[in-house]
Amino acid sequence: MPELPASVRLALWVTASWRGDLPTTDALARAFPDLDHVAGDLARLDVWRDLGERALFVALPRPGDLSRMPRGSTKATAHAADSGECVFVAGIGGVLVPTLSEFGPEGDVGVRADWSVYEADPVPRHRMEMLDLREIERELMSRVRQHTASFERVGGHPWGDQARAEAQTELDTALWGIPPATSGRALRIMSLAANLSRLAHRTASLTSLGSGGLDAGTTAARSRLLRDLAADADTALADATNVAVMSIAGWRPA
Repeated sequence: MPELPASVRLALWVTASWRGDLPTTDALARAFPDLDHVAGDLARLDVWRDLGERALFVALPRPGDLSRMPRGSTKATAHAADSGECVFVAGIGGVLVPTLSEFGPEGDVGVRADWSVYEADPVPRHRMEMLDLREIERELMSRVRQHTASFERVGGHPWGDQARAEAQTELDTALWGIPPATSGRALRIMSLAANLSRLAHRTASLTSLGSGGLDAGTTAARSRLLRDLAADADTALADATNVAVMSIAGWRPA
């Protein structure tokens, strides 16, 4: 799982491009150094810029929760929920959704992202400006404490020693290759949220969970809690990224 979703990186780099830091082609190269091929409707980014957009926002939706993406067609929302990510512009409305896939023969497999554009409703600027880093962090930490208490009520250890060691090896607290103008305050919360999300997703796939007494009911309860933890972390990641986007765009102080 990448350190940051493709849409998070695209939102930051394209917003930096729109304020004049670098051309769109360079922004795309900086956003996707880990992908082998990027295609689709990305020309729409220049169209949005030419129409006056200066901030590219991100949403990390999921089935059952589309609250942070703009209202659009059923096809657009279904695609975004299935992908788990998208970017959008607030002023004139519009969404770009990636489809990540593998290609190539066995032993030489690459990863590609194909972006699809959809029309969507504009998002009132004040809705985005309501986001507050202190509130985002407070809510995330409150939810983490609630999940921790829930794990304790479920019983057993949330992660066995082997699972914890495997998960830790995949975490990286170093800063990513993101625009230098990214707010340090926002980046700290993005780092925390991204690592929580990666840990939850990574742990959910491990077979060495738990200790003695683990049964089907406990396993199902833990899986649900891990999904909820990942969802809360993704919400915080998207919100903190959008605060950083507004700072880069000059909408608000860093």
